[in-house]
Amino acid sequence: MFMEIKFVKSFLLVSSQHVFPNILKKHTRMRIKLFWITLFLLSINLVTAQDDLTSYLTLPSELTENANAVVRLDETIVDVRAINDMEISEKRIVTVLNEKGIYKIGAAVGYDNDIKVKDVEVRIYDKFGKQIKKIRERDFIDVSAVSGGTMYTDSRVKYIDYTPTEYPFTAVFTSTIQTKNTANLPSFNPIGYYIGIQKSRYKITYPSSFILHKKELNLKEFGVIKDEKEGKLSYSIENFPGIKPESLSPSESEIEPKVFLALNKFSYDGVTAEINNWEEFGSWMYQSLLNGRATVDAETTATIENLVANATSDREKAKIIYEFMQNKTRYISVQVGIGGFQPIPANEVDKVGYGDCKGLTNYTMALLKIAGVESYYTHVEAGNEIVGFYDDFASLAQGNHVILNIPNNGDDIWLECTSQKVPFGHIGDFTDNRNVLVITPEGGKIKRTKKYSTEENLQETNGLYTLNNDGNIIADVTVMTKGIQYDSRYYLQDRSDVEKDKHYKRYFRTVNNVNIDEIALKNDKEAIAFSEKIKFKADAYGVITGNRMLFAPNALNRYTNIPDRYRNRKFPLEIQRGYYDTDAYEIKLPNDYKIEAIPDNVTYETKFGSYSFTITKKDDQTLQYQRTIKIKDGLYPKEAYKEYRKFIKKIVKYDGSKIVLIKK
Repeated sequence: MFMEIKFVKSFLLVSSQHVFPNILKKHTRMRIKLFWITLFLLSINLVTAQDDLTSYLTLPSELTENANAVVRLDETIVDVRAINDMEISEKRIVTVLNEKGIYKIGAAVGYDNDIKVKDVEVRIYDKFGKQIKKIRERDFIDVSAVSGGTMYTDSRVKYIDYTPTEYPFTAVFTSTIQTKNTANLPSFNPIGYYIGIQKSRYKITYPSSFILHKKELNLKEFGVIKDEKEGKLSYSIENFPGIKPESLSPSESEIEPKVFLALNKFSYDGVTAEINNWEEFGSWMYQSLLNGRATVDAETTATIENLVANATSDREKAKIIYEFMQNKTRYISVQVGIGGFQPIPANEVDKVGYGDCKGLTNYTMALLKIAGVESYYTHVEAGNEIVGFYDDFASLAQGNHVILNIPNNGDDIWLECTSQKVPFGHIGDFTDNRNVLVITPEGGKIKRTKKYSTEENLQETNGLYTLNNDGNIIADVTVMTKGIQYDSRYYLQDRSDVEKDKHYKRYFRTVNNVNIDEIALKNDKEAIAFSEKIKFKADAYGVITGNRMLFAPNALNRYTNIPDRYRNRKFPLEIQRGYYDTDAYEIKLPNDYKIEAIPDNVTYETKFGSYSFTITKKDDQTLQYQRTIKIKDGLYPKEAYKEYRKFIKKIVKYDGSKIVLIKK
């Protein structure tokens, strides 16, 4: 606006001095006055257009960088009126730039007997800000929060399923809910990958007789503004462009701004509580939500007693009971926070044969109790990225899954009760190495689930392959995995033959035209080890040039992926899980060729891990290839990423080293 006014003033000055030097009369002054009136009216229209958040045309272009959608306004207002009376209002205006950004509209509300939807609506606008659709509450899809079961009939979700005709478009979502449950306050979590933020604000009001506990993360780094007064707290952030994820950075929740909130007094399902720490919190959960729900009938009790009659240790009893539970039940999905925090009673799970994570864990705990095995219901923040409970902040906002803890005299056993396949005592990358809340009769305790060492995350590859005179190979390979590497492989046993064939053709991707002849898989649940035996043929692995043949001795487990390069990396480097690979191959050379050149042996060590390979000549036509690669877990400053990438690039180079054969 200032530049426009400056231009108009310059134009008038030039005109008066050079174009119309003799006609600055009364009618000229009137024209100038009319011009200024017109300019003023135009400026009002311009300001109005700039304030119109439904038009793509008013969207600041810098916010679209690295963005699939831009949140024009995200406003959450939480009004806690009493210990059992809370209203939550949301208004979210989102300009969706492409199909990957539709999810950010977030047009869904959950409700049950204690959560009432007072208002919900979505309005859709085209790129010019013209309304093209209005979706009222009656037009929302209303479904049970759980599919395939009837145990949670009062837990439901209203949502929209909107398919746009073109991009960009803008959606305005508004909702208001009223709830008696004040145990789980919404968090402030404004930033996400590939999402631009024009304005996001959060406001909570609460009785001054309450204490509002908070856990604030990364606010200063992102310029979050905080305003706190008695009984009031607000946060806001403005004009933040989209963020691209970076390879091997810490989990999203660890690097973005976030605020968890919890009242020291709250009500849940008609039960009130006053808590300030995890011990008090766990005691409340045990007494109010768990106690009395872990019992089964006399018939099942007798069955369990008979099953464990000859067991000689608590571990053996627990294993027998765990496998009984796996064979008797199936899992249905109801996430913590929608289906409530209280598990279905164990006798109901026993009757119907299914349950969610809460119900199945509570059921397993009930069966173990019959056998005299101590076990505890445990809340966890599950996911492939490691995110744990904050030990200095107690609230229901943390935790999306439930597992079972068996103390076992200090040698903790962790049980995932939702899977019919996972071995007893094994937890994978969904729940490993993180702080969890163990709920005991004495109160809540923060423990850490098992962390697999680098050496435990083992993969051993042993093989024999023969290279013929045409460069084709015949291979016989055995791969054995443990730890987290086991966790990423054992599911293959349940795949169809077609799926297995596709998998191994992708797995041996550095070999051309693979034809799988045999696949034999074995899941050793006792040793928690998975074995894969594969036989295959492939054409033209050895490249023939004149009277020479070139091939990489590492045909069966070659590293090919180099981490992305960043000119200006923003986040630290984190390797969340280390691993250890060992490889040993016998290589039979073609009869018509002899060795002309062979790579030197390599040993390479860095703070991130180590790499080595050796090639030994057993006889004129036989080589022995051995390789190890160890990657350590750890957190490093962002400046270390370049060095780590160099380490991986060298591994890729060494793995691709060639042997040169020449015709005899």
